Amino acid sequence: MLKRLCCAVALALAGAAVTGAAAAEAPKGSLVIIGGGLQADNAAVWQKIVALAGGKGARIAVLATAAGNPEREGQLTVTNLNRQGAQAFVVPIAPRLPGRDVRKDADDPALARALADAGGVFFTGGDQARITAALRHPDGSNTAVLDALWKLYRRGGVIAGTSAGAAIMSSTMFYDPPAEVLPVLKNGVVDGKDVAPGLGFIGDDVFVDQHLLVRGRFARMLPAMLAKHYVLGLGIDENTAAVIGPGRDVTMIGYRGAIVLELAQATSDKTQPGFNLANARISYLDSGDRFNLATRTFYPGPGKERINEAVPEHRPPIFYTDILGNTTVVNLLEKLVDSDQQRAVGVAFDAPGSPMAERGFEFTFTRMPDSGEFATNREDAFSIYRIRMDVRPVRVRQPFYTVEQAAQ
Repeated sequence: MLKRLCCAVALALAGAAVTGAAAAEAPKGSLVIIGGGLQADNAAVWQKIVALAGGKGARIAVLATAAGNPEREGQLTVTNLNRQGAQAFVVPIAPRLPGRDVRKDADDPALARALADAGGVFFTGGDQARITAALRHPDGSNTAVLDALWKLYRRGGVIAGTSAGAAIMSSTMFYDPPAEVLPVLKNGVVDGKDVAPGLGFIGDDVFVDQHLLVRGRFARMLPAMLAKHYVLGLGIDENTAAVIGPGRDVTMIGYRGAIVLELAQATSDKTQPGFNLANARISYLDSGDRFNLATRTFYPGPGKERINEAVPEHRPPIFYTDILGNTTVVNLLEKLVDSDQQRAVGVAFDAPGSPMAERGFEFTFTRMPDSGEFATNREDAFSIYRIRMDVRPVRVRQPFYTVEQAAQ
């Protein structure tokens, strides 16, 4: 009981530290939030980080705090940044670094000064819990290094992070959730286990998640956002970055894009068993698109025009049996806006024999008057804005299917 109480106090103090730090002064710097899987040849993202840090010769600190092998991960990141003209260096703050005391290092004045004087910082992937545990004291207060990071950001530097380094950007982050999405929908989130305080660089109003489309994680964001009272979520796909400037404009660059979730008008019926959500909005931002976090305004990327709804391409009803599959939700949305259908449906359920296999969820996507659809002339790049999304629990019959016997 005492352990739980201490954990709750630490979480509350950490949350207050995030709020206080973020509110103290509007940052002049930028964020580059990468959804994980950043490839060495993704020049657009690496170049952007270097440019925002000051251009050729920029000093960029690399924090491999989250990594299982920080020496290797730190050096790989330094190499990729230096290939674009930076003068990157590793800051030795990581619990997996042999012969180091991570708590002492995080309060080392020399390391803090090196970070504060840099043009930018890059957080590698790994386990985001290692980052927050290293950069905050057990009572939730900031270490000297975390204060230095805020100083860098406020004066105009860039903070970049991939995977775990992306998760820590919001004031609440996924901490140690189940590996799969469905258990989060079925069971909700628990403070200190599934979610915990992040570092809050993006502010208190946006929830961030990563590896989004590849792993179907848009769905796990929903119960977390409801539980922590977020009305705006930004989920970024792999090898893709959301670049956020001081005016709070988000610009997508890289391989794919991001999902934006808006819950300002959404409702959930607490009297009903199981997770449910009505009247949410889901959008897909492609590379080149912009979205302003303050005004909630979308700006399609270069060369995109509104889709001509008079020439629909997909007439049959749209139904997907695994809405949590790799990029499935974007594929469904693309078919919906290209069709004469008003709505599309996707379902999610576990394999037979799984715990609570009979419990699943139905996702309904509906075109609304405020929906927008844009594409290039070749239709190889598209943007989909503000499709209504409703989620309700469903019961899956077991067995889900039977083998049909051939006629004798």
